[in-house]
Amino acid sequence: MEYTHDDAGLLRQPIGYWSWAAYKAVVGRTRTALAGIGTTQPQWWVLAQVAGADTGRPRAEVSRMLRNYLDTGAEAMEEEIDTTVSRGWITEDAAGNLAITAAGRAFFDEAAALQRDLWTERHEGISDEEYLTTLKVLQRFIHNTGGQAWHH
Repeated sequence: MEYTHDDAGLLRQPIGYWSWAAYKAVVGRTRTALAGIGTTQPQWWVLAQVAGADTGRPRAEVSRMLRNYLDTGAEAMEEEIDTTVSRGWITEDAAGNLAITAAGRAFFDEAAALQRDLWTERHEGISDEEYLTTLKVLQRFIHNTGGQAWHH
C-alpha cells in the first residue's frame, strides 16, 4: 500500500483525523458485513456476551456493560436486546436473565466466523507487535487528553 505522506509528513498529521478515519473504515466495514447476515453490531455484542456465559447473564448487567460501546446509549441497547429476544436468539426469564437459544447459538457461530474473517482482513500486513504498539499509543492519547475508554 502507499501511504499518504512520507514519514516527515506523517509526523505532522493530526491524530484526531486519522483515528476518526480508521474508526469509520473499521466500524463501517464491520456493520456492513454484519448487516449482510441480518444483524447489527450491538446485537452481535449481546449475543457474544450471552453466548460466553454458561448459565446466561442478567439483562441489566449486559445492558450496563454494552450501552457505552461506541456511544450506543442505554435506550438503544435495550432495544437491541429486545430484538435478539424477538428473533428467538435469546430468551429472557421472569428474573431478567438472558440465555442463548439453539437458534441463537447457530447464528452466533455464523457471526463469530464472520468476525474472525473480518479480524484477518483488518490485520493483513500488520504484525502483532505493530498492533500492540498502535493500541498502546491510542490509549496514551486517550489518557493524555483526559478521555476515558469504555473499560475505565
